[in-house]
Amino acid sequence: MAPHAVSLLLWSVCTRTVTASGAETVYVDKFTDGVLDPNKPFLGPVKDGGHIIANTAPGCWGPMITPHLRGGHEVTIPVEVAGAEVGDAVAIRIKDITITSMATASGNDYAVDGKFKGDPFCAAHHAGTNEFHPETYVDGIGEDAIKYKSDGQSATPFKFTNGYTMAFDTLREVGVTLPKHAAETIARDAKHYHAMPANSTQHSILTFAPHHLVGVVGRTRPFMGQIGSCPSIPLPDSHNAGDFATFLVGAPHPLAITEDQMVHRTDGHMDIDHARAGSILIVPCKVKGCGIYFGDMHAMQGDGEIAGHTTDVAGTITAQVHLLKNMKLDGPILFVEHEDLPFLARPLSAKERLRAAEVVKTWGMDGIEESLPISFVGTGGDLNKATDNGLARAAQVLGFSVAEVKNRATITGAVEIGRYPGVVHVTLRAPIKVLEEKGLLKLALEQYGQYFGGELSSKSTSGQSKSGL
Repeated sequence: MAPHAVSLLLWSVCTRTVTASGAETVYVDKFTDGVLDPNKPFLGPVKDGGHIIANTAPGCWGPMITPHLRGGHEVTIPVEVAGAEVGDAVAIRIKDITITSMATASGNDYAVDGKFKGDPFCAAHHAGTNEFHPETYVDGIGEDAIKYKSDGQSATPFKFTNGYTMAFDTLREVGVTLPKHAAETIARDAKHYHAMPANSTQHSILTFAPHHLVGVVGRTRPFMGQIGSCPSIPLPDSHNAGDFATFLVGAPHPLAITEDQMVHRTDGHMDIDHARAGSILIVPCKVKGCGIYFGDMHAMQGDGEIAGHTTDVAGTITAQVHLLKNMKLDGPILFVEHEDLPFLARPLSAKERLRAAEVVKTWGMDGIEESLPISFVGTGGDLNKATDNGLARAAQVLGFSVAEVKNRATITGAVEIGRYPGVVHVTLRAPIKVLEEKGLLKLALEQYGQYFGGELSSKSTSGQSKSGL
């Protein structure tokens, strides 16, 4: 992103060129209190085809050690998309993701008994005052530096089983884990090194100065752990997914839900590392205006986020939004970068098409099925349930049986883990005629058309939507 664009993010939330149908660009630097609430005002609106530029705060660990935040994360206030109604969808083109933090800290966690009631992510609780989400302050550095304002006692609901502090090079291309003296130096000026946005209220996890790993080098490839649309009931931001949302069912705290209310989630908390610059994400609109939000930027992550957390950073994201009318979705759809596709899901090469033509000729067939890749996000209480959810969503959108989706994902795709314990994305090559019928072909062609060597009908390639899809 150009320096002048980054400097604009120092402004408070504003819009430019506002019309009756929304703004060309909406700049965002304000955050929720940890709960995505459709009853609270959205920012914007942004016009169909317009852009959202956001300065996001670090995700998991900082909010996790900040008891007054009610959701385990600190995401941007949702932005209304002009004209979006319940039953529509919004395509989000991720144009740029830039890390602004100079350092981060993360690691595997354990919950501290007595500091929460039922759920340490969204129900921090001070037993001494019988208060949920108590106010706290920072006193020094280390794992007991977060203290209750009421009595000065240690307040953090989480500590590290194994943690690290990582510093980035000037270009943010690699990170190196640091020894104790360096971690403690950074901890004493934590918000500076984390490039904490001015309106963020979280405590920086750099304050803890973890240093179990030293000298480990990680390549950066930033992506958004939180990117999506507002759920249709208030939900903790970190629990807007089928795995974490299960923790809310019947929970002993004010943010509890029933099993039936799970349907209101939109699975914006994906932690899928392919949600990076160059990918296209389609999200369901379950409330008027849809409410597009971002957060939990990660510098890098392997599939599964198996440690439970990764390198939370502040940064900027630029995304373009396109309204897709009457595209009823239960959960997100991804068109990932070509290089991120599973091997079996990639569009057929010219050589492969020639080989297939030999088989067609040998067996007297009319030709092959023309297809392009598509990925469906599935979430659930465990990876089996998440996979079943992703398969069912694919079947519903494409009009196939689940059995057919299973076959297609097995021989022309894959099931990949976004987050353990319960986020996956099911990828397969879908017939072009089906993608066209479902209003998805233009997006698929935009992402993979240069790799497609087959033939399309004039109908399939004619016309542009209002948004330029």
